[in-house]
Amino acid sequence: MKTTLSIICLLFAAYTCLAQKPTDLMALAFAKADAIQQKTNEWRERIHRYPELGNREVKTARLVADHLRSLGIEVTEGVAKTGVVGLLRGAKPGPCIGLRADMDALPITERVPLSFASKERAIYNGNEVGVMHACGHDTHVAMLMAAAEVLSSMKDQLQGSVKFIFQPAEEGAPEGEEGGAPLMVKEGVMDNPKVDVIFGMHISSELEAGKVTYKPGAFMAAADWFSIKVKGKGSHGSQPWRGVDPIQISAQIIDGLQSIVSRQMELTKAPVVITVGMINGGVRQNIISESCTMQGTIRTLDSEMQKIVHEKIKQTATMIAAASGATAEVMIETKTLVTYNTPELVKQMVPTLERTLGAANVGDTNWVTGAEDFSYYGTKAPSFFFSLGGMPKGNDPIKAPPHHTPDFYVDNSGMPAGVKTFCALVLDYMRMAKK
Repeated sequence: MKTTLSIICLLFAAYTCLAQKPTDLMALAFAKADAIQQKTNEWRERIHRYPELGNREVKTARLVADHLRSLGIEVTEGVAKTGVVGLLRGAKPGPCIGLRADMDALPITERVPLSFASKERAIYNGNEVGVMHACGHDTHVAMLMAAAEVLSSMKDQLQGSVKFIFQPAEEGAPEGEEGGAPLMVKEGVMDNPKVDVIFGMHISSELEAGKVTYKPGAFMAAADWFSIKVKGKGSHGSQPWRGVDPIQISAQIIDGLQSIVSRQMELTKAPVVITVGMINGGVRQNIISESCTMQGTIRTLDSEMQKIVHEKIKQTATMIAAASGATAEVMIETKTLVTYNTPELVKQMVPTLERTLGAANVGDTNWVTGAEDFSYYGTKAPSFFFSLGGMPKGNDPIKAPPHHTPDFYVDNSGMPAGVKTFCALVLDYMRMAKK
């Protein structure tokens, strides 16, 4: 009798599992996410307190790998230097879904008065610098660790696989090194098993916690870095006519670069940004130097416009220099592609975001001139990348400190929405793929 009763109970449990509605699975995932919210906060605060620069995320990678192994997830370490990839195989066949989080921090000294503020120091380009998670990557890692815990606990209900991609060096690899998403892709992260679709998110200090914004098609800009070296002729500072002043010529070139944006590009088609972020020339107040070098970034959201801007920069710099008897050497290096959201995938998955966060908290947005190397994953599979709110509710977004600054701040209250969104996208995509 006891044996018969046990069999009946097992059959009933199996039937209940198979008959479970998608809404029940989603509710279960959300309840599990809520249950580990404190743990998620602690992960974020630990990672924030001990940030690491690109290709040097050793402690962060160890934390991630140990956590994934504790969940029974297959783990590969050392991908693209310090990257970690976890593979969760569901009990049933289905698509392989990629979820990505970036792990690296920036060479910035933190000014935010947090109990878990960073005090870390490191060497960057030969200089000792402060290190800070000034772009929210600490939250990305914590949210994906939490999503891994939730989804692994539902392994028997998963109709497919999930590949958790913890990526180093999104902000760029150290000089002379490869890194970031291009290297992850090069080393096969989108293969074995092949990723059918990939999702990613970026927390925002200017968007209220609990909200998401997105854009189909071109969403975030391609980023190119340029260097212009102006070679003139040295002279005494009191006799400029006897030399060719490369610093004064560089000032003309900087002004000329802005005329490319304001007078030569069709800005109704897509935005363009050219920024000179560094300039170096001269060694003393009364010496006209022989050369001056400037470096900067180009942001474009249209591939044809990108080519035109490159040519315009070369033409502007060389001709302004030549007009004063100098020469200009221009070098341009592509860092990231346009982050392109596959329109069909966006249309398919926006209802999932709306059910998860409420339709009022999900909206489309304009182009973003910031760049993301998530774009490289999109060359291998349909992709959807969106912004997640991290600003405390009630704050003024205009007054929110920008990303990549010492005062950058996002609140832990934004992370529950991110964890639930990751889980919901996986569960809904698997459900829809089965139909």
